[in-house]
Amino acid sequence: MRVLVVAEYYPRVADPALGVWAHRQALAARDAGADVEVVVLHRPVPSKAALKARDARRLIAPLKQPLRTTMDGIRVTYAPFVAPPRPRSYPAWGAWAAPSLRLAVQGRRFDLVHAHYAAPAGDAVRRLGLPTVVSVHGGDVLGVATKWSKGRAVVERSLRAARLVLANSTGIADISRDLGAQDVRVVHLGTDVPPRTTTGSDLVTVGNLVARKRHADVIRALPPDARYVIIGDGPERANLQQLARGKDVVFRGALAPDQALQEARKAGVFVLPSTEEAFGVAYIEAMAAGLPAIGTRGEPGPEEIARCGGGMTLAGPGELEHAIRDTLANRAALGRAARANVEANFTWRQCGEATVAAYEDALR
Repeated sequence: MRVLVVAEYYPRVADPALGVWAHRQALAARDAGADVEVVVLHRPVPSKAALKARDARRLIAPLKQPLRTTMDGIRVTYAPFVAPPRPRSYPAWGAWAAPSLRLAVQGRRFDLVHAHYAAPAGDAVRRLGLPTVVSVHGGDVLGVATKWSKGRAVVERSLRAARLVLANSTGIADISRDLGAQDVRVVHLGTDVPPRTTTGSDLVTVGNLVARKRHADVIRALPPDARYVIIGDGPERANLQQLARGKDVVFRGALAPDQALQEARKAGVFVLPSTEEAFGVAYIEAMAAGLPAIGTRGEPGPEEIARCGGGMTLAGPGELEHAIRDTLANRAALGRAARANVEANFTWRQCGEATVAAYEDALR
């Protein structure tokens, strides 16, 4: 079975952490028996952060991205495309990317195409006329479909065109059905399970420093004797550093994926009370090392992880401070439950097997 994976978010030379979960799922599917290649929809435009900082290296990085490479034995092609600025046109990027995608696969045969996100990748892929599986991850059905003009119509067309839609949680599966998906199943992303569990006691968060991640709420709820380690960077950093004055808060900045994971797994409790959290690989990566996690009640990702097993504490409005204190007090038992939950439900082997089973069903 020859499978083409199409993704917008995928590791690049300038950002090896971007969409690394998509690469890991491709590896897991390959290890489970699929012959996988990848095409990345690559818009060679610098980020807003690079423009604001006037960092010459970061400004030209998208233009220097090699268009062909091999990552862990998987052939990866970067298909550059042009499109208007994101705020005005993001739902339409699939139409802009489709010609480049078609050119990238010209003359090659694939049995199935697997698109990550209903838009723009799903919208670009449906124009190829091949059997398609679409993975929805939240940003499409929670963002594009609700926050952009004409976004809902684009997402609905992509989901209806797919033979099978893969959702990362039960909540996202339900939303996908409401948006027109005909056949939906939940396939969880995964993580590696390290040989040892943590003996740390710090609180830790891994994530971009943006408002929806709610780092500020954690700082406000921090017990006086607790240390909080923040791994990541973003536009909220200055405000968070100001808020953290007088408290034991350490800002580690953005780290390479392996280093970020290694540092996070030295802590004792993983806390990420974010909103619009469709799944959250960072939770299960930490839980695999025996860190209990804290997420927000009502969010699809934390609710899904809690539904599958133990080790996840859900905090509603006004409950975060109590959740932090209770989780710290019961860290050892909750950590054992967290690791067992991951071993039972969230490994890359399980993800790969479920993904290939979905491919096979989509081709029947």
